[in-house]
This record gives sequence, C-alpha cells and structure tokens, in this order.
Amino acid sequence: MDLLTGIESRTSASKLTAPGPKREDLERIIAAGVRAPDHGRLRPWRFVVLEGDSRKVLADAMANLLLAKMPGATPDQLEAERNKPMRAPTIVVVAAHPTKGKIPEIEQILAVGAAAQNMMLAAHGLGYGSMWKTGGAAYDPSVKQALGLAAEDHIVALLYLGTLAAAGPLIPAPTDGVVRWL
Repeated sequence: MDLLTGIESRTSASKLTAPGPKREDLERIIAAGVRAPDHGRLRPWRFVVLEGDSRKVLADAMANLLLAKMPGATPDQLEAERNKPMRAPTIVVVAAHPTKGKIPEIEQILAVGAAAQNMMLAAHGLGYGSMWKTGGAAYDPSVKQALGLAAEDHIVALLYLGTLAAAGPLIPAPTDGVVRWL
C-alpha cells in the first residue's frame, strides 16, 4: 500500500483481538514513531510496551484510580475498569519526556503526538488495527508511576494494537470548513 492510500484508509479500530504485533513488527512500529519530526533532536518520546499479563499493571492502576476518585465503586465497576486494557493484546504507552531548554515543551509534546500517529500508520501498513486512547488514567501521577514513567512525563497516547476483529467504518474526513486559502 502506498503512503497516501495508507493515510486515507486508516481508521480507529475499537474491536481488536490477538494476535498483537509480533516483536519484529512492534520494533518496526516503534522505529516509525521515532522518525517523527523533532525540533532540536531532543528525542522526547518514551515507550512502554504492555503485552499479555503486563497489561495488568495498567489495569490495576486504572482500577485503583477509579477507587480513589469514587470510593463507593462497586466490584463490577472496578472489574469493568480493569478490563479496559484487556481490549487489545498489545498496548504501547507513548509518553513525552520534555527537556527544559530552548525548545518549548508544547513542541516536544507535539513531536510525541506525531510519533504516535506514525506508529498507527505503521501498524496499519503492517496489517494491524489500532486505537488511540487516553482518558483520566493518562493524566494521573499514580498511573505514570505504576508504568515507570517520570513525574514530569506526559502520557500522550495509550495505543491499543492488535488484529482487527471487524473493520470499522471509514468515516469521511472532509476538508470543507477547516481550510482557508489566502
């Protein structure tokens, strides 16, 4: 598939099943991520790969966060929260590790967002489905700590990766109303 066809046909996949990307494919997906534009060549990205039982680290952190925010959470609610990371066989936590200096932090975070997009396109090109997730867990210090990230890091994406269970609809992406030509 050529690059533009890949970009134009990529869609978020809410239903992912095993198998997730093979190790060599996952390495290629991450390698595509680090090709993102990076002002100052700071390499502000960090990746945490969760597969199999290691997804439970995120699952437990998410359930603990729910319990902290909602002390009356029922066992069913906690179980539902724990099951969220189990919706995909592989999750890559994509985080920004900003460096203080002349490059503004926002530019470093945007570079990491571009890395996440490159990774989704690479996954699509290799025949895998992906979904970019965040939610409250992505912004919570206890979740970052559970994943071994630094306090100053920012989780930009929880990339859910796997085999498409069913192809989602390709939603039109019109440019009408979002472009102004001068």
